[in-house]
Amino acid sequence: MTSSLRELKVYTTYPHTCSYLKDQEATTLFIDPRQEMDQLLYSRLSQMGFRRSGKHIYRPHCGSCNACIPARIPVNEFTPNRTQRRTWRRNGDVRVETSSSICDEAAYDLYYRYIEQRHADGDMYPPDREQYHSFLNDAWDCTRYYRFFAGDTLLGIAVVDVLTDGLSAIYTFFEPEEDKRSLGSFAILWQIELARKLELEFLYLGYWIRSCNKMAYKTDYRPLELYLDSEWQLPDKND
Repeated sequence: MTSSLRELKVYTTYPHTCSYLKDQEATTLFIDPRQEMDQLLYSRLSQMGFRRSGKHIYRPHCGSCNACIPARIPVNEFTPNRTQRRTWRRNGDVRVETSSSICDEAAYDLYYRYIEQRHADGDMYPPDREQYHSFLNDAWDCTRYYRFFAGDTLLGIAVVDVLTDGLSAIYTFFEPEEDKRSLGSFAILWQIELARKLELEFLYLGYWIRSCNKMAYKTDYRPLELYLDSEWQLPDKND
């Protein structure tokens, strides 16, 4: 195992079309995929703004843009607002089960319908089984799959990595017809509570972009720490 972060090999992609900002090019910094990775090293990289996608640990590294800002919730300081409290109560009938994988048809069918109906304008459209498995089913030792049920109906799945200091919300997909439940918000609230139960400090939410509407929901969870100038900060206003 690498003893120092300075010893890590990193690679950058060629500039490519940005997934979030129109008419922008993006460059991504990747940790060498051959690097042996354990929970401690992964956690240290997360503390520096890195993120996991499938087998890869990455961070935006754009020469002319720094719009992608890592964000995390300090869970013990979080207080739900009125809307979030209502969402929590509305899902009081939901039970959660842990599974070792999401290779089954029920999980993929839910993912397929979620992408088709909620993200037809995104990079993961059209949904593809191979991409699904490489992105979400290539579990690490610290990966957990949480399934949300109402009765026998599968409502959603949260893919979560357990770090030394928090949880990393890798991806959540849910029943697109259940608008009234606000399942995306409920999944975040549930992960906040899980982090508290595990006596972890943070819920890592990935990247926030001020001018991207798809990222706007992250500032609904306050306080929200942002990784700015190589340190985690609590801006006076997360907006």
